[in-house]
Amino acid sequence: MPVETVQSLVLEALRIALMISAPMLVTALIVGVAISLLQAVTQIQEMTLTFIPKILATFLALMITLPWMIQTLVDYFQNLFNSIPTLLG
Repeated sequence: MPVETVQSLVLEALRIALMISAPMLVTALIVGVAISLLQAVTQIQEMTLTFIPKILATFLALMITLPWMIQTLVDYFQNLFNSIPTLLG
């Protein structure tokens, strides 16, 4: 198998992994910044205050985007398995 083929497969896998993880990571980032701003404005410096909202928001983002994530992964693996004969030949 040529090096270019392996590189394209790895790049596609990394792109899919980033796409799949992006909704949860962006949600956690936005909620974290919002809670930090709230803490700065109210001068409440409780370290555990950020965990529960982040966990709940990330779980909500996961539940909303889970069907899309599963479909994206299924499509990727179907394309990958269907291209095995052309990759090996």
